[in-house]
Amino acid sequence: MEGMWRKAKKALGAGLCVRLPAVAGDWEDGVSERRASDALSQDASSAAATAAHVSAPNTPAAALPGAPLRRSKSGTKSAKGMCAICFDPMKSGHGQALFTAECSHMFHFHCISSSVKHGNYVCPVCRAKWKEIPFNRSLSSIVPCGRSGLNVNQARLPQQGTYMALLRQVPSHHREASGSHTSEPVDFNDDEPLQLIESGDSRDARCSRAVEIKTYPEFSAIPQSSSEDDFAVLIHLKAPCANPEQVTGRPFNATSIGYPTSRAPVDLVTVLDVSGSMAGTKLALLKRAMGFVIQHLGPSDRLSVIAFSSTARRLFHLRRMSHSGRQQALQAVNLLGAGGGTNIADALKKAAKVIEDRNYKNPVCSIILLSDGQDTYNISSNVRGTRPDYRSLVPSSILNHTICTVPVHGFGFGADHDSDALHSIAESSGGTFSFIEDESVIQDAFAQCIGGLLSVVVQDMRLTVECVHPSVQLHTIKSGSYLSKVAGDGRNGSIEVGHLYADEERDFLLSLSFPQSRDQTMLLKVACAYRDSVTNEAIKIQADEVKILRPKSPTSEPVCMEVDRERNRVRAAEAIEAARAAAERGALSDAVAILEHCRRILSESFSRKSGDRLCISLDAELKEMQDRMASRQRYEASGRAYLLSGLSSHSWQRATTRGDSTDSTTLVYSYQTPSMVQMLQHSQNQCPSPPGPRPQLQQTRSLLEKPHPR
Repeated sequence: MEGMWRKAKKALGAGLCVRLPAVAGDWEDGVSERRASDALSQDASSAAATAAHVSAPNTPAAALPGAPLRRSKSGTKSAKGMCAICFDPMKSGHGQALFTAECSHMFHFHCISSSVKHGNYVCPVCRAKWKEIPFNRSLSSIVPCGRSGLNVNQARLPQQGTYMALLRQVPSHHREASGSHTSEPVDFNDDEPLQLIESGDSRDARCSRAVEIKTYPEFSAIPQSSSEDDFAVLIHLKAPCANPEQVTGRPFNATSIGYPTSRAPVDLVTVLDVSGSMAGTKLALLKRAMGFVIQHLGPSDRLSVIAFSSTARRLFHLRRMSHSGRQQALQAVNLLGAGGGTNIADALKKAAKVIEDRNYKNPVCSIILLSDGQDTYNISSNVRGTRPDYRSLVPSSILNHTICTVPVHGFGFGADHDSDALHSIAESSGGTFSFIEDESVIQDAFAQCIGGLLSVVVQDMRLTVECVHPSVQLHTIKSGSYLSKVAGDGRNGSIEVGHLYADEERDFLLSLSFPQSRDQTMLLKVACAYRDSVTNEAIKIQADEVKILRPKSPTSEPVCMEVDRERNRVRAAEAIEAARAAAERGALSDAVAILEHCRRILSESFSRKSGDRLCISLDAELKEMQDRMASRQRYEASGRAYLLSGLSSHSWQRATTRGDSTDSTTLVYSYQTPSMVQMLQHSQNQCPSPPGPRPQLQQTRSLLEKPHPR
């Protein structure tokens, strides 16, 4: 038995980087280790050959598992069915695992893995340099440290034990199906039916599911003799809190009866870059991160994965993450390899098709896009004075929505990704852009994102405001990236808020004008309408009217803290946008000066002098941006991506990964929700950082004093 397992692990050596800890209920199907061992030993040969090629879209057809082998015309020994290393015959089904290299030459797996172990990383036949190499037992066998494209950093990679334990439960025919390079159907209407939840299960979810609306006028009283042309009113929204089941940080039990009714099920499509630049450590870390995502999706959630390089391919249909679904998804992801170019447009087109062709729809739907390079197939080189049309990368079906119902959350991986492209894709679809500067925190970045996606409680929210007093006029609405409108007569306006995660907050700053008056002035009526994502119930909420007193003599009242704080946040976001524009036209000194001017204004504000934590955080963020603009080289390497991820976060008021923002020693924690924090903690506990205690994660907004409506 021991020898059999060594052979199986050797053949499945590509399963190196996904850690999927045991989940309650994972072993309840009673699959014995003996049966799994037999299945693995029978499939060792096919799995080893599959591992090298399942993901590379540009792999020759002859090299793909299950495809007929074409004889090379090079006249080599391997072309005659003999291993070019030991010169023994190679025949499938004779108990020996075979390995087909990227160049289509085939060898005995034990021969080529031994060759690699001794430092040979080129094809013995044609001398082609390999980006994908056969792994012999574990990551410790990968020795080409410092070699471009092959270096694997083991610092934060988990061990294989738990992954192999789960893999043992996958029936052999499932492994063959997930590893084979089958042709894709014309239509992607093969999605797995939804898990039915009894209607009564959601009734208990209504008790705490009301959105809070609070309003804050700049001053509570304005003298009778005064008129105002730019009077600020803040509207503050807070989504319902998360059920304790949501924020425990534990994976959902895929075999349990019932399902947490505190959130809506999700249809998630992950679009993963597996181009040649992802080879080595990057791909290993990506697989591990995807293992974390798969682990935390529940049996009502559905997942489909698109892998792309020069072209895109759907790894598997939109399937529920049940016990067997998670196993098969893990297997498919683990067989990914790297090679080829970067074609983001083709990948998003395929992801959109998965969503468009669905026969069934979960309440929440989203796309996660990760790339470490630049699309060289659809975006021409930037001509001086012009900007590429990055929106052309996004399918029209995603763009053509008043309220973005399928947001694309973009993740720029490493220093060479196209941050402009990923930010534009995310912005145009209603998603966020995150900058993963340290490759080892990719799992943390994914954890923070799905911590939000798995906690959507509000959908299709629309906020409306109406002026009450006949002389009150609404001029502007500061809403960031949220679509807002002000009527031509200035008497009403609206904001399309869309969806909210549990405990998420939104602030919108309005500018009004009104004349002198001897009586109390009624300014605004504020209301919102939305759909509860769990109960699907349409809900309407009317807030208290906003009014101000009109005393005869002036008062010494300070400006409202909440209004001043939001003014600072908006001011900082506008400064970041202006600094970015200056940097892009080559004026880095002007960009730094813009941020410095904003920092000075923040330091003199009432909220900053009162010790407001958000203002402290904003100042720290602006200082970091200035440092990353110290030179053109540094700006190109990380400054642009850092600015864009910060801009994305502020414009949507939603957490993003910003360079080091998952490191709890930083001050940049704006917009994290409890669900995000708990999921992030779970990720960091699962893959701890190098020695040294990690401080407690906190949320910026939770550190602020409770707002006091006027």
